[in-house]
Amino acid sequence: MKKRRLIKIYWILLLSGIISFFSLFILTGNGYFGEMPEFEQLENPNTNLATQIISSDGEILGKYYFNDNRTPITYKELPSNLVNALIATEDERFYSHPGIDVRSTLRAIVFLNKRGGASTISQQLARQLFVGVRSRSFAQAVLQKAKEWVLALQIEKRYTKNEIIAMYLNIYDFNNNADGVRSASKIYLNKTPDSLLIEDAAMLVGMLKNSSLYNPLRRPELVLERRNVVFQQMFRNEMISTNELDSLVQLPLNVDYSPESHREGLATYFRAYLQEFMNQWLRENIREDGSKYNLYRDGLRIYTTIDSRLQEIAEQSMDDHMKNLQSEFFAQNKEPDSLNPTPPFRDLREGQVDTLIKLSAMRSERWRKMRLSGNSDDEIWESFQLETPMKVFSWKGEIDTIMKPVDSIRYYKYFLRSSLMSMEPQTGHVKAWVGGFDFKHFQYDQVKQGRRQIGSTVKPFLYATAIDQLKLSPCHTLPDALYCIEPMKHGNIDAWCPKNSSNKYGQTRNLKNALANSINTVSARLMDQVGPKPVVTLMKKMGIKSYLPEVPSIALGTPDISLYELVGAYSTFVNKGIFIEPIFITRIEDKNGVPLFEVIPETTDVLSEEVAYVTLNLLEGVTNYGSGGRLRHAGLEESNYIYKNIITGYPYVFENAIAGKTGTTQNQSDGWFMGMVPNLVTGVWVGGEDRSVHFEDIAFGQGATMALPIWAQYMKNAYLHEDLNISSENFPVPEIVSIPLDCASLRIDSADENKDLKKLGF
Repeated sequence: MKKRRLIKIYWILLLSGIISFFSLFILTGNGYFGEMPEFEQLENPNTNLATQIISSDGEILGKYYFNDNRTPITYKELPSNLVNALIATEDERFYSHPGIDVRSTLRAIVFLNKRGGASTISQQLARQLFVGVRSRSFAQAVLQKAKEWVLALQIEKRYTKNEIIAMYLNIYDFNNNADGVRSASKIYLNKTPDSLLIEDAAMLVGMLKNSSLYNPLRRPELVLERRNVVFQQMFRNEMISTNELDSLVQLPLNVDYSPESHREGLATYFRAYLQEFMNQWLRENIREDGSKYNLYRDGLRIYTTIDSRLQEIAEQSMDDHMKNLQSEFFAQNKEPDSLNPTPPFRDLREGQVDTLIKLSAMRSERWRKMRLSGNSDDEIWESFQLETPMKVFSWKGEIDTIMKPVDSIRYYKYFLRSSLMSMEPQTGHVKAWVGGFDFKHFQYDQVKQGRRQIGSTVKPFLYATAIDQLKLSPCHTLPDALYCIEPMKHGNIDAWCPKNSSNKYGQTRNLKNALANSINTVSARLMDQVGPKPVVTLMKKMGIKSYLPEVPSIALGTPDISLYELVGAYSTFVNKGIFIEPIFITRIEDKNGVPLFEVIPETTDVLSEEVAYVTLNLLEGVTNYGSGGRLRHAGLEESNYIYKNIITGYPYVFENAIAGKTGTTQNQSDGWFMGMVPNLVTGVWVGGEDRSVHFEDIAFGQGATMALPIWAQYMKNAYLHEDLNISSENFPVPEIVSIPLDCASLRIDSADENKDLKKLGF
């Protein structure tokens, strides 16, 4: 009798449990215990996706995101080792259950989770997408579990097993902005998912248990143990052999932490400018339903023209030379002395320096934030006098220090700034964009945002105008003697009488010689013959939008122009006289690959093919015989201080056709070099943040010393990569060239550069 009663009670309890379970299941599914996702949400889970910036060679340059640095990946892109490790560790019967593993669930109930949990991958995905963090309340946790069961079954109905695996690995937060397996692979291992080794895969799968606890940056020993548990599970499921297991558990963690941030990584200055462009594009372009795109959540794909290989070479070339050049600049500005009592500034009194420093402080982020907080100007300025812990830039790495903010401003004034832009002239595609050498500490972009006087790099526009209007030949000769444009002519009130930088005169020079040596007297004569207006007109047609005064002095490069404009303009000479507006985006797609925007190149016929080619011919003289001749020769590194210590990477010994132009502004405040080969035009600028920050001597401060070595290093390293297809051929010759180019005497007196060195005793 007692036995029968116990059996009855058992069945009552069992049936009650089953009925309760199914009731809970049904009620949860119908939303009695909280809102459940709609069908559309299950079909299209609302996850934030980072916008990707993709290079022309298919690399991800960076991303735009708020909290979710997530880039989706397909199942086909997942390595088999990663999938196997996931299945073995998280859900052994994944391919055989419908979303709920009954066996694991019963085991978890009987042994109270002491012999493993019961959550399947589908349930974990449901929790990540729709349920959220497990509640500490038992009752609430039970309801959450019920929701997971219902949702797991729904997910299994709508997606394949492979799709579920991909979704789960895409949604998981690995910490440190590593949202999803693609970001985790890059941030923790500096790899793409398809290149993960089995030990890499096991580490990432081990982190799925609790990425905060199993964080390889904070608890490497714990992560190592967890990784080896993954190996044990793979062995248990016959995915690896005994020998493989024994070998794998001996391996160290292969962590290569590569944080992804808007201030770090490749092409930071370009990405910052692109963000501004995209913000404007998003304001002007909306979805068909009237809603706006979100740069940080919609997973847009921005396909750029930047080549990641050239970009990396460009950034490294700049770093190499600027470290070297900066070392010399520091050495020449160590302590106040009788020649320069206000380093790093020259030709300024102490009171003028104080004013400059204060103006810089008023433009700072610190000043802006304190002003927004309601502080007065006096209060803000007083705070700049208080010692403050800070991290400052150095070429040997970031320095933790205590410094007055006002002193930090002066400290940063010591650093010379630089920029580089490289463009394919036939397409207008910008291949490299380096707005500076450290975006974290120097955020002003010197490619497009910055404008500086361009010095003698303006002269090719003058010469091209003269060739076009007067049909002058490179062989045409003019006296190298002081020349004045009379008062009240060409917009001048006073007479204009420019001097040569060497202050030497007396020769008769042909145009090729004069341009190669940047002779100002010849430029003055040409300017008087053609007038400034046609020169300005030509420059505007070649894409220069900066203000250009129609006065003779523009022949010496007095206007402030951006490197972006200058590279675009110079590309016209290489592109047979056709100007193409620089292009840095080819198309924009949504997260599903649907095109939203495609660039149509804007072109303008500016010069005849003949005039463009003749100008290039003139510019080849600069690198063959003139101020850019150090690209060709060798041997001075043994005896000359400048070449041994300052001209980074010398000798270069280029033998291919190169057209180029150096540029140096007054007092050596700016150094330029524009270099061209048939399919790549590259410009480089170097100078201080303020015009009063410069080298005292032209030997150190000229464009050939400050800027040319960056170009030379860049091109030298680019030529090592044959897959980049950088041309080493001659510039294409037009079918008809009526202007004489074969001059009997084109020997260039290259002594001018050496005279500057002799003055210094070298």
